[in-house]
Amino acid sequence: MQERFSSAIGAIRPVDRSLAPVGQAHIDNLTKPRGSLGRLEELALQLYLIQEGAPVADPMRIYTIAGDHGVVAEGVSLFPQEVTRQMILNFLNGGAGINVLAGTAGVQLYVVDAGACGGTFDEHPLLIQAKVAPGTANLAVGPAMTREQCLEALLLGVSLADRAAEAGVKVLGTGDMGIGNTTPSTALYCAYLGLEPVEITGPGTGLDKKGVASKAEVVARGLAANRAAVESGDPLEVLAALGGLEIAALAGLILGGARNRQLVSVDGFISTAAYTAAWKICPAVADYCVLSHASAEQGHKKAVAALGLTPLLDLGFRLGEGTGAACAMYLVRSAADMYNKMATFASAGVSEG
Repeated sequence: MQERFSSAIGAIRPVDRSLAPVGQAHIDNLTKPRGSLGRLEELALQLYLIQEGAPVADPMRIYTIAGDHGVVAEGVSLFPQEVTRQMILNFLNGGAGINVLAGTAGVQLYVVDAGACGGTFDEHPLLIQAKVAPGTANLAVGPAMTREQCLEALLLGVSLADRAAEAGVKVLGTGDMGIGNTTPSTALYCAYLGLEPVEITGPGTGLDKKGVASKAEVVARGLAANRAAVESGDPLEVLAALGGLEIAALAGLILGGARNRQLVSVDGFISTAAYTAAWKICPAVADYCVLSHASAEQGHKKAVAALGLTPLLDLGFRLGEGTGAACAMYLVRSAADMYNKMATFASAGVSEG
């Protein structure tokens, strides 16, 4: 597995920024004052550089990836662990927020079981059953995953990107489902970015002030229990020790998207932790990703600042599932249409400033 993963990472290349002047010249020649469409212009140029030509946004696809977490035993969530499984069924029945928002944005949606507790589900055309393990171990007392489990989850994510590429998908979106998964995400931010648990631990599913303090203490215990991995300098060891199966699969999806030259719309708190892991493994993924929105979950703003990134939207979301990614993917389509469908000054017979 390590050889396969290393091969995938080795195939990722930064975008060719020498192409930027040509793409930017076209954007600047559209019938508008230069820069007047702001972030849409940035998105259009990013797509141009990724695809090395006039940008194409569609088709687009979100993978909502599910996994359970042993750290739930520490009381870090108001919801019981069985809700992960129940929500997978809700996704498949079309009843969740991501179903509605993906449908509104015209985005394909697939649900992936990377590590939910329990056995297999009934077959469903939108469900990908690829369970690495039925949940992780408790990160507060030791590693959440073995290195082999983490590699398997990463490679699952790469395979999802490949599956989408084979179907012609140009833009990917990340989504998550996993009761308790803000805790491993917080631990990953601390380990990768040097942040403190008390700075960035938030309420997750709705913990009160006392519950948040207790959750921060659990994160601190996890960092101490996995000190060797944290201090190893190996981002994969950190991910295995502190992450989740769905988080690792999302990191693999981001890495696979970068290898395939697909733009990746990264969702909120959980998905940004997966992005951070992918970025630590291969910094070139930054060229292929856009942070869809600023999560209302405490700590996301500090993590994003540490990454030096600016989310597209700030809508007060903290649901996960890929909901923010879906909203941003509409903007990606708007950016491609702006590039391709707006008249130039010359074609419209409009005088330039």
